[in-house]
Amino acid sequence: MSQSSKSPARKTSQAGPSLSGTNLERAGDYNQRVTLQSIRIGGAKTKPEIAALTGLTVPAITNITKRLLDDGLIVEAGKLHGGRGQPAMTLAVNPDGCFSIGLNIDRDHVTILLLDFAGQVRARSTWEVAFAGPDAVAEFFEANWKAFLKTKGVEAERIIGVGVAMPDDMARVDLPHRPEEYGAWNSVDVRELLSRRHDLPVTVENDAAAAALGELHFGHGMNAPSFFYVLVTSGLGGGLVVEGEYFRGAQGRSGELGFLPVTSPRIDVATLQEAVSLSALAQFLENNGFSIAAPSDLETLPQKGLEAVEAWIDLAADLLTGPAVAISCLINPQAVYIGGRLPESLVDRLAAALEVKLAGVPGVPTLAPVQRAALAADAPAMGAAILPIIERLLPSRAALQKT
Repeated sequence: MSQSSKSPARKTSQAGPSLSGTNLERAGDYNQRVTLQSIRIGGAKTKPEIAALTGLTVPAITNITKRLLDDGLIVEAGKLHGGRGQPAMTLAVNPDGCFSIGLNIDRDHVTILLLDFAGQVRARSTWEVAFAGPDAVAEFFEANWKAFLKTKGVEAERIIGVGVAMPDDMARVDLPHRPEEYGAWNSVDVRELLSRRHDLPVTVENDAAAAALGELHFGHGMNAPSFFYVLVTSGLGGGLVVEGEYFRGAQGRSGELGFLPVTSPRIDVATLQEAVSLSALAQFLENNGFSIAAPSDLETLPQKGLEAVEAWIDLAADLLTGPAVAISCLINPQAVYIGGRLPESLVDRLAAALEVKLAGVPGVPTLAPVQRAALAADAPAMGAAILPIIERLLPSRAALQKT
């Protein structure tokens, strides 16, 4: 997301983000990050297990876990019985060890949540609003931030930062009904906008990238750390994770699925997100005489409306087939995950429809399975919330470079 030499260590392709430690001098912080991650994902519970998974020595792990216990980031969870010798003490992350705030700003809603270190959402608020301006978003953020401070079990000094997920070019993409004043976002410093009432660090990330990071740290990515994430919101985005690291590309614009050109006899659009997105679905329904105020309305439409939704799912699956084949051939990920603001039942049907279309494509050596992401509607907000935790506590190539 967003390298150095290291001693031989056991590597695993089934442990999510990097779990290779290093015994190099001055790399203690990174080793602590790796140790904490190994405990967080549940792949290691005792000191010998952590040492085996990270490649660090048991004495090194003993020193590191003592610091983590002193800092309140992990807790002793009881002794493990059944093995030889004395029962070993097991370790687990302390959910109250730290907290972070995730904010997802989009053209059709704003979501804010408070995440604990175990990945549980402790407080959440969503505002279903079309094209909210910067000042309105700042007010929404400040009101909820103050409310979060009163959440039971949350100590203000353990909130370590704010992560923000929002689309690139949010106010430049021409979507239906976008007001002219929405262009104010083009000149706003988001970090400054959200820092008027606190001194917490603010990290801003693309929404699809944040969703992919959320899936990596809290979803299917913990067991399948190479995947492509398809984010269906008011627009359409994508995020690529390779061996537990988010891949940005040369200009930081990898995964721009929505801007792929479309040539199809079924619909006259220039780009994929003009046909495959919530905005496109809403317009599709409007053209058929139906309207929705929120994504949840998609499941309560009259029969003719539901039939229109099914027709859109078939169209979307048709248009996503080519990109999905390209993703499999060029990247060879373990899976393609679909998430976003669509109701889960619709995501499941879209994934199933896409699988059927892909099965009919001849000559492709291997196709990644397509399924619903473990994190759906709140994926960008949860991914945003993990950003300060990654920066401060978890392993990444960027963190290793700093050592």
